[in-house]
This record gives sequence, structure tokens and C-alpha cells, in this order.
Amino acid sequence: MHIPPNWGIFFPLLVSFLIFWLLFSRVFVRPFLNLLNERERRLKELNDRAGRLLEEAQTAESRREQELAEFRREALGRREAARREAEQDGAKLLEDARVQARETVQSVRQQLESDLLAAQGRLEEFGQRLAVDLAQQLLRRDLNGSAKPRSANN
Repeated sequence: MHIPPNWGIFFPLLVSFLIFWLLFSRVFVRPFLNLLNERERRLKELNDRAGRLLEEAQTAESRREQELAEFRREALGRREAARREAEQDGAKLLEDARVQARETVQSVRQQLESDLLAAQGRLEEFGQRLAVDLAQQLLRRDLNGSAKPRSANN
């Protein structure tokens, strides 16, 4: 090359370079830049979507924890209510058994008292008959007003 450029060659070189640059940029550079921009946009969308999904997962996890805690509270409440009801039923059954036992003891006591009174009455009657029989044997006569024959032994 010559130090003062040959302007006859320089301009066609410059024009061919610009044409080559225009064609090269349209065919290779712009599609490549568009591809990079599209890739960057998709990555950003995916990153945003991943962030939203993580937030949704955290929200769902916290909601699940709340529901689980509520379920546990309800189950504990139901269990406590069932325990109180069972205690009340047990106390009622125990009180019913006590009342029934008292009634049974009272009934047996009354039966024993009536049996005792009846036995006492029979014993008094038996004692009176025995006393009359003994008196009749000692006196050798009927105390009811009729005479009893004397036995040959006495």
C-alpha cells in the first residue's frame, strides 16, 4: 500500500466494506442479538415464574401449617369434650350405682327388720305356748279352762 492512499481503490473498498457490514449484520449479527435478547427475556420470565412459584409454595406451606394447627386444635377440643363427657358419664354411672346400692341396702335392711319382727313375734308366741305347756305340766291341769287328766307317773 501506498502512504497516500489510492483513492480509486479506497472508495470501492470502503463501499464494499459497508455493503458487507450491512449484509453481515442483517444475516448474522441482528439474528444473533435477537436470539440473545429472546434468551434473556425467557430467562427473566422463567426467573419471575420461579419466584412466583416459590412464593406460592411458601404461601401454600403456611396455609397448610395453619390448617394443620386448626385441625389439631379442633381434634384436641373434640378429645377434651369426649373426655369430659366420659368423666360425666362415669360420675353419673357411679352415682347411679351408689343410689342403687343404697336402695338395695335399705331394702335388705327393711326385709331383715320385718323378718326379725316376724321371728320375734313367732318366738314370743312360741315362748307363751311353751310357758303355758310348762305351767300345764307343772300344775297338771289345763289352763284354758278344761281339766287335763293326770298322768300316772306324777
